[in-house]
Amino acid sequence: MQQQTSYLSEEGYEKLQKELEELKMHTRREISARIEEAKKLGDLSENSEYMEAKEAQEFNERKIAELEALFRNVVLISKNRKKGIVQIGSAITVKTGGKKMNFTIVGSEEADPSAGKISNVSPIGSAFLNKKPGEAVNVSTPGGMVKYEIVEIDE
Repeated sequence: MQQQTSYLSEEGYEKLQKELEELKMHTRREISARIEEAKKLGDLSENSEYMEAKEAQEFNERKIAELEALFRNVVLISKNRKKGIVQIGSAITVKTGGKKMNFTIVGSEEADPSAGKISNVSPIGSAFLNKKPGEAVNVSTPGGMVKYEIVEIDE
């Protein structure tokens, strides 16, 4: 199975690298210590502390594997993008219904709609890609079609 390309800003890349390091260096050790302590409590078949620690270990190892897979297929978002066109990494101002909003188009790993960071693969994010200021896009939302006009791209 081929892994999907992930787009990350330098900031997002560093954040996930730190998370991976934390999981490998600290969390892994803490869980290992919990497992060893739980083993001292006796019968493992009915040892809830042991079972909980093993579940935590499984979760931690799965998260490590996910992050390592992501890093094998990551593309860093360039700061030297084409001017005047919406791309991954672009900060844009749009207008809908007379209201202005600011978004940054990011890869799905960094998406945080509450912070104005929308994924390049989301319906709204993908609609803005390769558009220029003055262009309008229609986006299908649960509430119906919404028209957005791109006001500016903050280079």
